[in-house]
Formats: sequence, C-alpha cells, structure tokens
Amino acid sequence: MKPGVYVDTSAYLCVLLGEEGASDMQKAMRNARLHSSVLLELESRRNLVRLARGGQLASKKLNDLLERVQADMEAFQLRDLTRDLCQDPALPPVATPRSLDLAHLRTALWFHRRQPLDRFLTCDAGQREAARELGLPTG
Repeated sequence: MKPGVYVDTSAYLCVLLGEEGASDMQKAMRNARLHSSVLLELESRRNLVRLARGGQLASKKLNDLLERVQADMEAFQLRDLTRDLCQDPALPPVATPRSLDLAHLRTALWFHRRQPLDRFLTCDAGQREAARELGLPTG
C-alpha cells in the first residue's frame, strides 16, 4: 500500500516554488496517498498572488503556477474545514499553533485516525513540533 502523507501549505509551496528542501519534499510525496485540507488550495493561491504583487513572480509565472495548483489538487484527498474540526479538542500540550496551522493539524489527525499517516510534511519548525506533540509522524 502507498504511504499516507499529509502535506501542509509550507511543504507544498516549497515544492511548487522549488525552494530549499524541495527535493526531499518531492521524494516524500512521490508514490504516496496525499492528504490535506482545502486550506492548501486557498493558502497556496493567496501566497502566489502575494509574491506576484510583491514583484517576486512575473504575471506569466503566476498564471502558470495557479494552473499547476488547480491541476495538483486532483492528486490530493482534501478535507473541508468543517465545524467538527473546529470543535475537536485536540491541541498540542506545549505549542500554541496559529489558527490555520491548527486547522491543518486537526485535519491531519482526522485522516490519521481513519488510516494512520506515515508522514506529516511541513517546512515550518513550529508546525512540525506541534504535529509531533499530537502524535503525528514527522520523520
């Protein structure tokens, strides 16, 4: 069976933009069952527009990347942000994640409870620690 991998937005953008660590992220995602929150698409699109408005992406490149995001989402099993996720009492015992980070963590837990994930991918050290505190596999 293919490994189950939860991909947060920082990991996805790392791959999409070819940032440092992208090859490791791609390797972890290759031939895996990919899971994420619908926030992945929202946050990715928002960050690409922010980069373009800041002069870091040309408009042609922005359009190409937005099309790729749309196509890539077909490879993911995405979970909607629903009230039950908001009401889930799961919180890391030490870390205090930002709201959207917590939504990703709770979504990953939702998937993990149904079929254990093999990896939670993030480029954010704080998010990685919060995931570890919640028992998600980050290695």
